[in-house]
Amino acid sequence: MANTDRGGGFRPVRHLNGMPWNGKATMYYTSDANALFMGDAVVSTGTADTSGKYASVTQASAGGNIRGVVVGFSDQPYIAADTSDKNRNYKAATDDLYVLVVDDPDVIFEIQEDNAISSLDADDVGICCDIAVGSGNTSSGASATKLDSSTTHTTTAAQCKLLGVSNKEDNALGDYCKWDVLIIEHEMRSSTGVA
Repeated sequence: MANTDRGGGFRPVRHLNGMPWNGKATMYYTSDANALFMGDAVVSTGTADTSGKYASVTQASAGGNIRGVVVGFSDQPYIAADTSDKNRNYKAATDDLYVLVVDDPDVIFEIQEDNAISSLDADDVGICCDIAVGSGNTSSGASATKLDSSTTHTTTAAQCKLLGVSNKEDNALGDYCKWDVLIIEHEMRSSTGVA
C-alpha cells in the first residue's frame, strides 16, 4: 500500500529512553516576520520578550542548530491557549505571540521525507539529514517542514539522525515515508553560540 502524503512537520512521539512523550513543552516568544506552524522547528534569536523571562525563537532553516519544535500558540505566557483566538493553529508573519516548544533534546520525532530526488531506504538508517523548510498550511496549521532526503550525511553531522521508519501500519519505505528521528544539532547539546 502506498504511503499518504500527510506532511505536518515534526510530531513528538517518545523519549530516547523509550517512554512515551509526556506532553511537556516550554513557553517561548516570537515577534519576527516569519510565520510559524504546528510542527515547525525553531531556533533561538538571542533576545526575549519585554520581561526577559521568555526567550525568543524564529523558524529554523536548513542546516544549523534547532531549539525545538512548535506544538502550540498563546497570546500570553501563563496559559497554553490563545484567549484571543481559540482556534489558532499557526502564527501569521504579522503576529507577536508566545509559542509552546518541545525543547527536550531527548525527544524522538516523526517526520515525513520530501522525496526531492529519491526516497531514503533501509541503508540510510543511522545517518543524518537536514530539514527542508516550506510554507505551512494556513487552513490546517500544519508545517511544511520535511526531511531533506537529498542531504544525507554518513560521516558528518546534520540536523536529524534517522532512527528508523516509523512503525505504523500505513507507513513503509518509499515516497512520503515517515521516519523517527532525533534532533542531533540541538541547541541544548551545543556548547557554542545561541543558534
